[in-house]
Amino acid sequence: MPEPETVFLVDDDPAVCKSLARVLREEGWRVDSFASAEAFLTRPDPRSRGCIVLDVTMPGLDGLELQRRLAETGNPLPIVFLSGHGDIPMTVQAIKAGAADFLTKPVSAQALIDAVRMAVAQDASTRQANADAAACEARLATLTAREREVLAAVVKGRLNKQIASDLGIVEQTVKFHRARIMERMQTRTVAELMHVAAKLGW
Repeated sequence: MPEPETVFLVDDDPAVCKSLARVLREEGWRVDSFASAEAFLTRPDPRSRGCIVLDVTMPGLDGLELQRRLAETGNPLPIVFLSGHGDIPMTVQAIKAGAADFLTKPVSAQALIDAVRMAVAQDASTRQANADAAACEARLATLTAREREVLAAVVKGRLNKQIASDLGIVEQTVKFHRARIMERMQTRTVAELMHVAAKLGW
């Protein structure tokens, strides 16, 4: 059975952390609390699954700056922002930068649970998409140089006869390469192959 996702609470108010942690643990999530953004950045396992519940206004590094720094790592967890006095521009800035939600304190238990549930689902979806992309890249790496040439031509919509002419090979050889490409990329139809190629940026 997989480990439960972790909700990282980052808030300089100990009473708020304690209250929110209790609500989240009752829902079955693991909770790890930090009194500052700086403390959160030094956590030992930066690749944990889950999300962050983050106070916007804190001494030192504030929530929006932490969001920016995490985005630079290339592996940001979804963020649910909390603010005692969040204004509209602040909310817009946070959401535009990828925040999952922006809640105003005092937040109800149900609103927090709903927001965290959505953020955790978003994290799972992103990780699955990244894993799928990595698997596709790995399969692409198994293609020979000639197979890559044929794949590039297929993606452009070239017919077997045209590809054979372009590459100076016989049509039967193109068919052989196409079959190998389909097998190695684990696709059953040309449409599926085109979809995978598009995901890889071809």
